[in-house]
Amino acid sequence: MPSRRSMLSGAAAFAAAPLTGWTLLGAKEPDTSSGHGGHGAGQSPASGAAVTVPDPASGTGPAGMTNHAGHAGFAGGSVLPDRAGIDPTAILYDFDRGRTSKLPDGRTLREWDIVAVDKEFEIAPGVTFPGWSYNGRIPGPTLWAREGDALRIHFTNAGAHPHTIHFHGIHRATMDGTPGIGAGSIAPGQSFTYEFDATPFGTHLYHCHQSPLAPHIAKGLYGAFIIEPKKGRPKADNEMVMVMNGYNTDGGDDNEFYSVNGLPFHFMDFPVQVKQNELVRIHLINVLEYDPINSFHIHGNFFHYYPTGTMLTPSEYTDTISQVQGQRGILELRFPYPGKYMFHAHKTEFAELGWMGFFEVSAA
Repeated sequence: MPSRRSMLSGAAAFAAAPLTGWTLLGAKEPDTSSGHGGHGAGQSPASGAAVTVPDPASGTGPAGMTNHAGHAGFAGGSVLPDRAGIDPTAILYDFDRGRTSKLPDGRTLREWDIVAVDKEFEIAPGVTFPGWSYNGRIPGPTLWAREGDALRIHFTNAGAHPHTIHFHGIHRATMDGTPGIGAGSIAPGQSFTYEFDATPFGTHLYHCHQSPLAPHIAKGLYGAFIIEPKKGRPKADNEMVMVMNGYNTDGGDDNEFYSVNGLPFHFMDFPVQVKQNELVRIHLINVLEYDPINSFHIHGNFFHYYPTGTMLTPSEYTDTISQVQGQRGILELRFPYPGKYMFHAHKTEFAELGWMGFFEVSAA
């Protein structure tokens, strides 16, 4: 796999060249005579899988891939969700409230089953990523609870390496998912049940805390953990979760691809659908490893920002925020005008390597 820098250099060359003459490449090197060499679409696939490039003139391509204008990065665009093994649009709205029952004290008990699974994902055309996942998806399921609920997470490690689940929140040390404390590392084939109460309310996350920590997170062992306030929030018309992540595909010390909800460039091809003037609430989480900061910027609009989601009043009104690893917050906004509005990391490299998309606003 090429380095991130070489991919970006290739992207510039690609952007300047006419988009004609692409053919089915199979596992062969691309024809660089047309001036497209050096970009991601011309690289050898990590898995040896076939690489195909869509026809830019028609806006369509071989089955399993999509094409679009405007990508500065990967020439092949995004992979269709069925082929990728990840559906970022479905993840937007997939809030898992667990199995519920009542305890003798009247509180709600929520239970989930989470299994660590090793699984390959095709994250970009021809690029497979050997992920470590919770329940076979990156990011893992979005767990939703209400403040004060009793929670039980039944964890089974079906992977090849020891793992844990570390939840951000307030709980006993023995339930922290930290190696050497309580159950500590959960060995392959072993299980453990984490039990704690849902507090404080806010937008949180969970992730593996096994050492070496960076690869255990970056391979895909993370997910959103949302605790609604006991009294609730004003109802949003369109509530969603976005998890900012990256993929280190060459084993180096940086990422070659960036995304929201697991698939680079997905929201360029499948814009997030919203309606004019409706209240949009985004739970935004940064689980990016190998880079110190990630960011979110929206075009043609501003949003109210609630850091960590632990307050009911926003701290700022802006169009750009930054988050370090593990940081998260809630964004609330309304689109006053119909149209397509880009959102992306304001770090240009991240955007060019996959972290960009559109909101498509329809008239009320």
